[in-house]
Amino acid sequence: MDMNQYLSMFIDESNDHLQSLNESMMELEANPEDLSIVQVIFRSAHTLKGMAATMGFEDLASLTHQMENVLDLVRNNKLRMQDFIFDTLFKSIDALESMVEDITGGGTGKADVSAIVASLQAIVRGEIPAAGGAAAEVTAAAAGTASGAQVFLDEFQYSVLEQSLQAGHQVLYVDVAIRKDCQLKAVRAYMVFDLLERSGEVVKSFPSVQDIEQEKFDTGFSLYYITQKDASEIQKMILNLSEIEAVTAVALDQESLRQMGQDSVAATAEAPAPVQQAAAPAAAPAPAAAAPVREDSGKAAPARAGGAPSPSRTIRVDIERLDVLMNLFSELLIDRVRLEQLASEVQNGDLTETVEHMGRVSGDLQNIVMKLRMVPVDTVFNRFPRMIRDLAKSLDKKVELIITGADTELDRTVIDEIGDPLVHLLRNAVDHGIESVADRAAAGKPETGTVQLRAFHSGNHVFIEIEEDGRGIYPKKVLASAVKKGAITQEQANSMSDDEAYQLLFAPGFSTAEVISDVSGRGVGLDVVKAKISSLGGNVTIYSSPGKGTNFSVQLPLTLSIIAAMLVRLGSEKYAIPLSSIVETGIVKQTQIRTIHGNRMVEFRGSHIPLISLSKIFSVPDYDESTEEETEIVVVRKGERLVALAVQDFIGQNEIVIKNLGKYLPEVQGISGATILGDGQVALIIDPNAFIK
Repeated sequence: MDMNQYLSMFIDESNDHLQSLNESMMELEANPEDLSIVQVIFRSAHTLKGMAATMGFEDLASLTHQMENVLDLVRNNKLRMQDFIFDTLFKSIDALESMVEDITGGGTGKADVSAIVASLQAIVRGEIPAAGGAAAEVTAAAAGTASGAQVFLDEFQYSVLEQSLQAGHQVLYVDVAIRKDCQLKAVRAYMVFDLLERSGEVVKSFPSVQDIEQEKFDTGFSLYYITQKDASEIQKMILNLSEIEAVTAVALDQESLRQMGQDSVAATAEAPAPVQQAAAPAAAPAPAAAAPVREDSGKAAPARAGGAPSPSRTIRVDIERLDVLMNLFSELLIDRVRLEQLASEVQNGDLTETVEHMGRVSGDLQNIVMKLRMVPVDTVFNRFPRMIRDLAKSLDKKVELIITGADTELDRTVIDEIGDPLVHLLRNAVDHGIESVADRAAAGKPETGTVQLRAFHSGNHVFIEIEEDGRGIYPKKVLASAVKKGAITQEQANSMSDDEAYQLLFAPGFSTAEVISDVSGRGVGLDVVKAKISSLGGNVTIYSSPGKGTNFSVQLPLTLSIIAAMLVRLGSEKYAIPLSSIVETGIVKQTQIRTIHGNRMVEFRGSHIPLISLSKIFSVPDYDESTEEETEIVVVRKGERLVALAVQDFIGQNEIVIKNLGKYLPEVQGISGATILGDGQVALIIDPNAFIK
């Protein structure tokens, strides 16, 4: 069977399951005792394993199988979730994402995941490091090691060894000493483990596999090993490896194992049991009763026991087809407006009724087309909680990510491009914005720093803001660094405002960091952020309070979208103002206009707001509102700020199609695009946000 025809479906489904795994793992980390979440994770891993196996991606299927083994113990109350298990499962998910990404790029999905597999297998065997980094041994049996320590076995491991002996296998205790002058002890130990696992299975080692991988041992290690080969043969095999000082392999019998079992009982009475793990028979455990599974809106529900699986309620559509559909509807909308205009001129009842019905139907069609094209920013935001969690842990900081407005919708083409810039900004916020726990305590702040990620509509734009309550940006430090690097002169620095100083952070390679971090630098990568956002027709602004925090505000356009707008006239030209930005329209007399500090202001609901002349800004030659006794105004809002725009006439409300000006025209301040009206004229779309600072 040719599987290539199913490849795109596999990639889409895999990405959905990987996102579900990340989200569920984050939820489980907050509620580690909730087994219903474990059921959801197990189900996603199991489905992903089956899909990968069917498509022939063996490495991917093998890794998910090892994850299943761990999750199966957890969901059957044989293992309690701990930090090491969470970290290992998260690393597994990262590896799966890399493999799927490789497959997406045309690769085979192969990867070296032996270290992760070894960690997962160690968890199944009960080898789980405690919080301090030493091995958390559950119960004990005695045996000397090359380092003079003892190897402990839990009841489960003891049972495995005993049943292996009964089945006719050899159970060996192996002690390996590596030469003291060996430069790469971990590599040498890995070669020993690799050699042994070709002929059997390592049940337990001391130090743990994790510690050995990180070279957290002296010159020796010990292990229990199940094989068909005898002790002398294993000893010779290991001695053939270079830089091995000595090897001792001892075969264990039933009597010695029985004594180990008796010693285990005594050791258990003295030792705490951080891992809740019951003895398991050699056969696979019987499946536990299924825990409740939460079903998220918009996602296919899992199959229910005793009934047919729920049918899928979604289909995947190529984005290019949506582009074609949107362009066709844009032309239809322009023709509809033209028909409405002609019907009003002809005054024919039947024609008017037909056009009105067409308007209602096309309005419903418009809503559907818009929803097909628009995607919630949640599809980008949902990857960030995991990223912040890992980043905070690696930096030894406490950080809380608060997401608001994730249901805000944005054009699909923008969604696909905005992810990387937001990653840069968030990593900057955690690395150089949020202080360490000690510094926050010294500044009288809570130990846990807060990063707020929010999205909201304003006019025909979407704003995405990243705000943290960290140390903030000091303009003088930025200017001093810029002068030192030769980016500006001291005279220029003396005349710069704080906002101008913040803009220097977007210069290529500029940074105020004294020590460059592996994670990010304040300014490192911000030039890339600025370039990417500008290429999308947006911009980014910095607001900061030294000692209190910083806000990066990203403004993005609703590209290729349809909005409701108020059409206005300025001389012979027509302009469109998005209705979502308009607070009120009205008329003011020239005598009501005040000049305060050189700025024209008008009274609005008990306060004074700026009055801006659009005819002067856009240099309209045949209109000047200052020559008229009364002026029509449009009051627009951005957040809590208001501005009055002076216009000549109101034409009326209409549905318009936003068209980008493209690369042929330079960027015009205050203009976000253009639209084609029913009479064929082009009207520029005003960006009210540009007039509110």
